[in-house]
Amino acid sequence: MLTSIRRIFRAGFVGFWRNAYVSLTSVYVMVIALFVVFSAMLFDQLLNHALNTLNSQVDINVYFVPDASDDEIDGIRNAVAALSEVESVVFTSREDALLKYREDNQDNEIALQALEELSDNPLGANIAVQAKETGQYAGVAQFLIERQQATDAEPIIEHVNYQDNEEAINTLTRFVDVTEQVSRVVTAILLVAALLITFNTIRLGIYTSREEIAIMRLVGASNMFIRGPFMLQGVLYGFFAGIITLAIFYPILIWLSPGADAMFGINLLDYYLDNFRYVCVVILGIGIGLGFFSSLFAVSRYLRT
Repeated sequence: MLTSIRRIFRAGFVGFWRNAYVSLTSVYVMVIALFVVFSAMLFDQLLNHALNTLNSQVDINVYFVPDASDDEIDGIRNAVAALSEVESVVFTSREDALLKYREDNQDNEIALQALEELSDNPLGANIAVQAKETGQYAGVAQFLIERQQATDAEPIIEHVNYQDNEEAINTLTRFVDVTEQVSRVVTAILLVAALLITFNTIRLGIYTSREEIAIMRLVGASNMFIRGPFMLQGVLYGFFAGIITLAIFYPILIWLSPGADAMFGINLLDYYLDNFRYVCVVILGIGIGLGFFSSLFAVSRYLRT
């Protein structure tokens, strides 16, 4: 058993180096395939970061009546914060709301004069609610309405601005859903294309050894002994293609990172270095997997004939 394994490994390495042109061509094609796959991964990171940034800028505000007590406000704030859909709840007191109003209208003399004529702060406290996903804001707004209707006491919520932002929130929700679906479809198409290209390239290389395969079958070699060297060669194609792809992306990301950071707010080089182990596992794993299964399927054709 060990002797057979050693022979398979020796034959695989010898075939890899002996057919240098075929090996170089296969590695080259797999580098292109892995380059496309890793580019899709980076694009997905840019897209997710941009969508998360947009999502973090969307919220709904709950404005309380000026005479709402602290206990009543805390009750609603705690109830909203306890919802599984809610990411965060930011409270703004009446005093802070008044200061912000003054800052926002510091160039509006009429608004400031009208404010000075009032004997008391006309603004109530408010909370800004941010959901985990844009599609969950409708449920949060409905919860607030139902809670308000469930009590016979005087309403303490003056206004919930969900309806004011509903169109923008729904548009963003649809954009996020469509973008995620398109990203998954494009990635799947690229992976299938990479598999087909690699399969045909390796099959072309195995075609040059068809006579050798026929002789091995005539002398009684087992299917595993015939497949083994070619499968090992496929693994080597994928391994070297993965190493080359990782090396190529480093200078490319050094060049792209400043622009991506300025446009999307994410440094691709930092992502590459911080997640280098994960990236290595994914790229080498895909490369080795492509080489292994492509060789396995390609050589099976000659075992059936």
